Amino acid sequence: MSADALAPAATAASTAHPSVSVLVATAGRPQMLRDAVRAIVEQDYPGPLELVVVFDRIEVDPLEDVAVPAGVALRTVPNTRSPGLAGARNTGIHAATGELVAFCDDDDAWAPGKLARQVGFWAEHPEASAVAGGIRIVSHARTVERVPPAVATFEDLLVSRTVEIHPSALVCRRADLFGAVGLVDEDLPSSYGEDYDLLLRLARQAPVHSVPETVLTVRWDRPSFFSEKWENIAAALTYLLRKYPEFETTAKGTAEITGQVAFAHAALGRRREAVRWAGATLRRNPVQLRAWGALAVASGAVSPQRLLDAMHNLGRGL
Repeated sequence: MSADALAPAATAASTAHPSVSVLVATAGRPQMLRDAVRAIVEQDYPGPLELVVVFDRIEVDPLEDVAVPAGVALRTVPNTRSPGLAGARNTGIHAATGELVAFCDDDDAWAPGKLARQVGFWAEHPEASAVAGGIRIVSHARTVERVPPAVATFEDLLVSRTVEIHPSALVCRRADLFGAVGLVDEDLPSSYGEDYDLLLRLARQAPVHSVPETVLTVRWDRPSFFSEKWENIAAALTYLLRKYPEFETTAKGTAEITGQVAFAHAALGRRREAVRWAGATLRRNPVQLRAWGALAVASGAVSPQRLLDAMHNLGRGL
């Protein structure tokens, strides 16, 4: 298909109820996957809806035990691109047929009216590059509600990752992913931070808007595929700093990422590297807590997992 055929429309969608493709990448959480799939296929969205589930490095499960309502298409396919989340997402994007694309992780669950609310909201704000919404984070200790900013610009996202804008709550135009924004970056080490990278590229085109209500439940009461892969985390975040020289325009934004790199090195037991990155972080932002956490871990005063657990209990990630 030509790039012209996939060019973005002048407004958020060409019809009141545009077709939507929902992409779920999975790598081995079958029960959570079924919960996520049911929450998607049971949406009250009146337009055409398809769900593409991409199985990454595991056998394809046809999900025949999941009841799919009339008018909703469910497809299960293998990841045919690079192994990992980025390749799986791109496999889904290529398989999608909808005018709009929405993502959902296999351990998250959409609220019943999520899609209808977001598409309707986008019709009122056609200048947006994407639409997100509020999230509910469930940890072992408690449940926390997070409301994203109504509008997030590229400059805003350089200053802060803005964890409230979650990839599982994001809806964007499929045409943009084949055009100016581009596909998910498969060069990111272990696909870590692919959501942040895509969000930055979306916001570079136009601001990301969010509906004010909760549209998603995020599960942090389960093991993460990234929680202990510190080598990949350090490599991926360093890659992002090189990819976006614009980070140097904001000391606070750069410090947020370099603080994460410092923490990853500390968790790996690389005391010298951790101290070096933490020092670079604190010179930019003396109150960046990740850097202080990295120094605490590097000194042996606390374990990285203990700090991570404490952050998750507050509804915050690394």
